[in-house]
Amino acid sequence: MRFALSGEQEQFSSSLHDLLSDLDTDSANRSWATGDHGPGLKIWRRLAELGVTALDVPEKYDGLGATPVDLAVGFERLGYHCVPGPWTDTVAVLPSLLDDELLTSVASGETLASVAFAPQVPYALDSDVADARLTVENGRLRAFTPGTLLSSVDGSRRLFTPAAGDDLGTALDANRAFELGCLATAAHLLGAGRWLLDTSVAYAAQRKQYGREIGGYQAIKHLLADVATAIALAEPLLFGAAVTLDPRDVSAAKVACGDAAHLAARTGLQVHGAIGYTAEHALGLRLARVRALVGAWGTPRFHRERVLA
Repeated sequence: MRFALSGEQEQFSSSLHDLLSDLDTDSANRSWATGDHGPGLKIWRRLAELGVTALDVPEKYDGLGATPVDLAVGFERLGYHCVPGPWTDTVAVLPSLLDDELLTSVASGETLASVAFAPQVPYALDSDVADARLTVENGRLRAFTPGTLLSSVDGSRRLFTPAAGDDLGTALDANRAFELGCLATAAHLLGAGRWLLDTSVAYAAQRKQYGREIGGYQAIKHLLADVATAIALAEPLLFGAAVTLDPRDVSAAKVACGDAAHLAARTGLQVHGAIGYTAEHALGLRLARVRALVGAWGTPRFHRERVLA
């Protein structure tokens, strides 16, 4: 069986890439980490104009009613450009939890959401900037208020302890919401891994050592080829999972995309050398994002056990 994106999906990915390439997502990340959400929210609004925030919202709430494959396409680009903000919670998860007029403002980009999903997602992402704050436990929804701000390996992922409030009733489809959260995270990891590979290849082609570009050395070629192979093998698992949304397939995709991104991060640091350790280099933002997302929306152990089961 051959998996291939449609022409519309390829165009959507290209449009996202072109827009985000012109925006300073790295500076927005650094500002977001300090609690300055202004630059990141400007990017949020620009992406809302492209329909990203409306992807999974039903048409009756002015959404696009898109497929999980469309979500995976969009989140792969968000991951590539390391865009800050609670994208998974708002765009991938919330529309499956509610059948409410609130989704109209989600589709337009006016409402941001923060969702804690016990037990695999115990902390709430960016709840200081979110308008809708929900916890999900045993299929029930509760409102919450943000508690303590926790330290994170990725400073732009601001995590809070949720202090549960009013019971809001039964979630519309908690199982689907969880699988979409995992799928979006996997897509984000694949995009981050692809950026790390592209950047490492470009750096190896121009960095010279002992009188020649380091990309000409066989050892560097082998390292980069291993990353390219891992990403190429993870991609069909991601889009296959987007087609089925079967828990086994989603977990397989999450593990494969996480492993590929982690390998890309390690290799990228090796290829860049000392410059990769500097806070000013964009590489560090992706290294931190990958480390954080590998354990987000289910640890590797949790997803491997789902596959084995």
